[in-house]
Amino acid sequence: MGRSWLESCFVPVLFDSFRVRGVSRVGLLGGSFNPAHGGHRSISLFAIDALGLDAMWWLVSPGNVLKPRKGMAPYKARLGSAQRQARRSRIVASDIERRMGTRYTVDTLRALKRRYPKHRFIWVMGADNLAQFHRWRDWRRIARTMPIAVIARPGYMEDALASPAMAWFRRFVHRPDRRRNWTDWSTPALVLLRFRPDPRSATAIRMADPDWYREFLTDGNEPVDGASPDANSSVQHAKESN
Repeated sequence: MGRSWLESCFVPVLFDSFRVRGVSRVGLLGGSFNPAHGGHRSISLFAIDALGLDAMWWLVSPGNVLKPRKGMAPYKARLGSAQRQARRSRIVASDIERRMGTRYTVDTLRALKRRYPKHRFIWVMGADNLAQFHRWRDWRRIARTMPIAVIARPGYMEDALASPAMAWFRRFVHRPDRRRNWTDWSTPALVLLRFRPDPRSATAIRMADPDWYREFLTDGNEPVDGASPDANSSVQHAKESN
């Protein structure tokens, strides 16, 4: 049985050495990072190359309203794990969402655009998030705030493609071979990308080691307080890691 046009948009994207000069192109990946792990890093490095990003900012959320509080590690530990995974790369793990005081993604993204008017942002999320995107507060406003890149995740694609949000997005889907032109797209805009499957998951890490967070609560593993991208350092960080 042949694939639908929409499914054919999920084609593998090859890594290359594409670099962007001029306007800063920044990907945003939000989450609880409970904990951050190599899968987050791999997906982010893939997105940086696939979308021609200068940097990927990890927005470590103080609290996810769609996830239960039980089993959620202290913020200090989650931020610390993210900063460890982000080392020696163009990834910036940040607590800016906590410091801005925003609770919902829609408010965070609008605040970032106001704060960094010279940056061009694209929201990056997994197919598991697309499957439940219609449950997010003001999700259509999020879609109109900036382009969205969705990365396929094994086991979630069927639900993602059949989701209420995808039904609405269908007419705004861009071909993956045009992915580097995302700064030229009017919103709403969505591009679907496939990355090689990565079996690592935060759930599996927590099950294997429920006390993973304790090492980040010691004085010797203090995360950088107020870690944040800013209009200059984030781009410089990206250039230094090339």
